Amino acid sequence: MAKKAQSTLINMLLSLTIIAVVAAAALAFVNAVTAEPIAQAQKAKKEAAIKAVLPAFDRIEETTIDGTACTKAFDAQGNLVGMAIEASTEKGFGGHLAAMVGFDTEGNIAGYQILETAETPGLGAKAGEWFQKGNKGDVIGMNPSSELKVKKDGGNVDAISGSTITSRAFCALINNAYQTFKKGENVQ
Repeated sequence: MAKKAQSTLINMLLSLTIIAVVAAAALAFVNAVTAEPIAQAQKAKKEAAIKAVLPAFDRIEETTIDGTACTKAFDAQGNLVGMAIEASTEKGFGGHLAAMVGFDTEGNIAGYQILETAETPGLGAKAGEWFQKGNKGDVIGMNPSSELKVKKDGGNVDAISGSTITSRAFCALINNAYQTFKKGENVQ
């Protein structure tokens, strides 16, 4: 019959150290294997969002304005046709809300697409559709030169029913994106 190992502090520490090293190695391996596919998926999502929120374009230039990622879109003649701004806010009901917001050359909202959200499913998560063209809270075509606000706050944007905090955060996100657009519209 095999002799049972004595339970000592050194044996316990050695066992826990071995378990921790094996677990860390396994996590590092999984991270290394999945990092590239995740990065490619995020890049593809961003590229699709840029195409969805801007008027038709032939080429794009990526830039940064005050630390915010922006994409300028040009036609075949080199004329600016719009700008996509990657904006975010932490003021949503669930915290983080990020979107790609497109503006035409006049500063009108050409489109938007939610990139990340922590909003409540069935309520605040409706922001991806609620403010799109033809829906109740439609902001497409609006110019945020006069700040966008929900009707409850004296503005002209219909808030998502039962999700006023998310709607306010969305309006703030659009307003922030517009301020970035204004700073970058003359930057070549």
